[in-house]
Amino acid sequence: MITLGIPGSPTAAVMLAGFFIWGLNPGPLLFATNRDFVWGLIGSMYIANVIGVLLVLTLVPVFASINRIPFGILAPLIVIMSSIGAYATNNQVLDLWIMLGSGVAGYVFKKLDYPLAPLVVALVLGDMTEQALRQSLIMFQGNPAVFLGRPIAMIFLVAALALFALPAIQTFYRRRRARISQPAEVIG
Repeated sequence: MITLGIPGSPTAAVMLAGFFIWGLNPGPLLFATNRDFVWGLIGSMYIANVIGVLLVLTLVPVFASINRIPFGILAPLIVIMSSIGAYATNNQVLDLWIMLGSGVAGYVFKKLDYPLAPLVVALVLGDMTEQALRQSLIMFQGNPAVFLGRPIAMIFLVAALALFALPAIQTFYRRRRARISQPAEVIG
């Protein structure tokens, strides 16, 4: 992930987002321009692994006891703590609405069997994509037809729309097949 700047998992994508927030561009040049950061990161991962093993081995009973807390108590606690964290970031109610909207979107994506990794990658790459879009629109005097007028652009647009709609279409056909395959009840 550090050498190529391509996340291989949702966790790596979140780390990559953190790098971009701090103004670091992961890739081969990161080793040349921020050598102290890279080796500090690698060293901190070794230390974190050792501390993690020690904590997990000693706190397994505590972690297991969390499973005994009823969902009716645990879920509101999670929502309250998440709301406090979202509000504390900028002290704005807008952050709570963004959290709520993200939660609803996550729930819908989970129900439609959308994987999490592409969403996190989109959050990571969204800023760079927006900058490239802005540059393209400036080069072509704000004409968005440039994205539709070229065959390769149309191919990528159609492919992106198809890939976005694919999980919903698969879920629809899966449910339809399940409904058709169920035998009808015989009355009598």
